[in-house]
Amino acid sequence: MPTRAPRLCRCGHRVASGVRCPCERREDAARKARFDQRRPSSSARGYDRSWEKARAEFLRRHPRCKCGDPATLVDHIRPHRGDQTLFWDKTNWEAMCVSCHSGAKQRIERRKLRT
Repeated sequence: MPTRAPRLCRCGHRVASGVRCPCERREDAARKARFDQRRPSSSARGYDRSWEKARAEFLRRHPRCKCGDPATLVDHIRPHRGDQTLFWDKTNWEAMCVSCHSGAKQRIERRKLRT
């Protein structure tokens, strides 16, 4: 089975296909750090003690992710973006496992942001 040839990074390093160059990883980390500095804290975004109680009750009632694994997260199906009505709308909640939330869900949301 053929493999793709390595590529040249902007810094001049030869990098295997599908791998990030160390300079690209540093730039990614710096970009994420800048974003995190501007982002409000989780409690400022509404994830406080009352959310923890509601989340625990929701997970007790919905213990499984749609893939069948144990659910550990409550996801907002439609991103609330600070809208407290949508934030607390339980019909907008979905029980998910970490792998589904971190993988498929994030890819879908990134695609929606691009369009």
